[in-house]
Amino acid sequence: MAAFIDVEVSYALPSKQELIKVRVAEGATVRDAIEASGVLVKHPDIEIDGRNKVGVFAKLTRLDTVLRDRDRVEIYRPLIADPKAVRKKRAEEGKAMKKGGGPAEE
Repeated sequence: MAAFIDVEVSYALPSKQELIKVRVAEGATVRDAIEASGVLVKHPDIEIDGRNKVGVFAKLTRLDTVLRDRDRVEIYRPLIADPKAVRKKRAEEGKAMKKGGGPAEE
């Protein structure tokens, strides 16, 4: 008799989060759980072999990683902007605003 494990597959959209519980065979991989969840059919924009990264409990992982009972597989959306570039731009804008402070009042 084959043993099964219970896992959750999570995909967060800007407006809501999909959290799908699935039962897969022991020894199943991250890819197996994602495919079993049906999330790829419901959200055809997900590309697990391309632009979307995956993880287990917020740790990036590969699709062939073997899952354990009660793991949560997470599918991450691509970033809209590079956080480092955004911080750098904000810092530059802040410096420019400080330099251009008009005449000082006495």
